[in-house]
Amino acid sequence: MDPRRDLPSIEQVVAAMKDDDLPRTLLVQCARQAVDDARDQVGLGDQTIEFNDLVEVADANAQSIAAALLRPLINATGVLIHTNLGRAPLGAETFSAVRAVATGYSNLEYEVGDGSRGSRHAHAGQLLARACGAEAGIVVNNNAAAVLLVLGALARGREVVVSRGELVEIGGGFRVPEIMEESGCQLVEVGTTNKTRLADYSTKISESTALVLKVHSSNYRMIGFTEATSVEELATLGPTVVVDAGSGLLDSTTPWLEHRPSWLADEPGVRQAIDAGAGVVTFSGDKLLGGPQSGVIVGSTSLITQIASHPLARAMRADKITLALLQQVALTYLAGEARALPLWRMATISVEELRVRAEKIATQVDGAKVIDTEAVGGGGSLPGLTIPSIGVALEGTGKESERRAAHLRAESVVARVGDDGVICDLRTVDPSDDEHLAQTLTRASTR
Repeated sequence: MDPRRDLPSIEQVVAAMKDDDLPRTLLVQCARQAVDDARDQVGLGDQTIEFNDLVEVADANAQSIAAALLRPLINATGVLIHTNLGRAPLGAETFSAVRAVATGYSNLEYEVGDGSRGSRHAHAGQLLARACGAEAGIVVNNNAAAVLLVLGALARGREVVVSRGELVEIGGGFRVPEIMEESGCQLVEVGTTNKTRLADYSTKISESTALVLKVHSSNYRMIGFTEATSVEELATLGPTVVVDAGSGLLDSTTPWLEHRPSWLADEPGVRQAIDAGAGVVTFSGDKLLGGPQSGVIVGSTSLITQIASHPLARAMRADKITLALLQQVALTYLAGEARALPLWRMATISVEELRVRAEKIATQVDGAKVIDTEAVGGGGSLPGLTIPSIGVALEGTGKESERRAAHLRAESVVARVGDDGVICDLRTVDPSDDEHLAQTLTRASTR
């Protein structure tokens, strides 16, 4: 008799599975996969499959799907703009303000005044342009797309001059030379890796030159025997200057903060690039701007109009929810209230306040201690710079620490493992999560 006939039905397996809060359709698929795999095993080896073992496989299939679902995590790594954890967090206040737009119809591309077709570029892009002193702006899905679009719209088939020291690689292995090639422009390298002077640029300017591109080294830092040419100097050469500001600090003077943090060091601002004569500036929306994933392009009206009319602009356009969120972020900056954005609130909280929170957590966890730590910008911003911070640590061996870190992750807390054991840096933890963090650390301390 064929042992495959003894395999249980899919319905029997589904009935015995754990409740993973997944739709029944997915549970059926997981059970079917388990039964099909068992049928193949029985056919090949002429062996029997225990029912409980089969259900266990189906449960594992379901757990794999559940584990891949997006869910909230507590970022206790001390990395403010953690790319793997979604970069800049968005506050509940921002979401509350855009709820009506996100859940219903809106004037996304509609002129309420005369009932004509409008432009989705008239909202967030224009407000962000106002916030940084530019004439106009548009929004696309990320900054790599923004750079690609600008080059394709303004320089396809022509030369773009850029310093060798600025031919950087950004996240995911994307490189500026490759983006330039994809845009259809011709790369003209000038200077050396560590030094590029104005004279280096001027010798390469010709009738074929469409743009001068300046790329902010937002994910690395070069020190020592170096020299770079300013945007103001580049603007004297004649061709339009395009600045890839990368990290998206809207204004280097940070007028929304009472005091400019020392750890911002020489981080350039979008407003300063515009004021220095840049024709176009691109930057990320989900880094130091503190908004959703997006790429922002600001500059002169004529250039932005040309960019917005390029066919790629439609392919790269942002959706209504992103635009609504960015609009609210822009309004927050224009109101001088950007300190209320989660990113800036976390970045500027005092060490003293962090220490008070850490001591309260540590008193609830056996073996926990309060330590001085250093947070970082992350996400291609503030390279090599650190922010003084405070953490709660569980001391232990390497294996103990890794085991405890795994337990924390299972309870939605992402910490880091260092010389002091498992470390939870409170600079990136919202105060509302302190109690959950304390309880999770308590359970992890016994592992």
